[in-house]
Amino acid sequence: MEKFSLTALAREQLDRAREASSGRSAATVYGGHEHTLRQTVIALIEGHTLDEHENPGEATVHVLTGRVRLAAGDAAWEGSAGDLLVVPMASHSLSALQDSTILLTVAKA
Repeated sequence: MEKFSLTALAREQLDRAREASSGRSAATVYGGHEHTLRQTVIALIEGHTLDEHENPGEATVHVLTGRVRLAAGDAAWEGSAGDLLVVPMASHSLSALQDSTILLTVAKA
């Protein structure tokens, strides 16, 4: 069994995102391309966005810190620390309304 501190990992990724010109940083916590399930901590600095992209399977966004906006077409949902957003099975984007960290969970189709 493995144990991870999402709090520590989120803090580390946020520090890295603040130093990166892209305003973001990510680390896979569990899984990867060889697994069906993948969990990744992503940090986004306020004003930065993960541009619109397709969904590789079922996915959720658990907001660890900050505030984010998930948009798909004309629909949008805002989430803050503790919220769980279900990612629609459509092209979507994610924007940081504040410096934020999320846990992205994807089960590939």
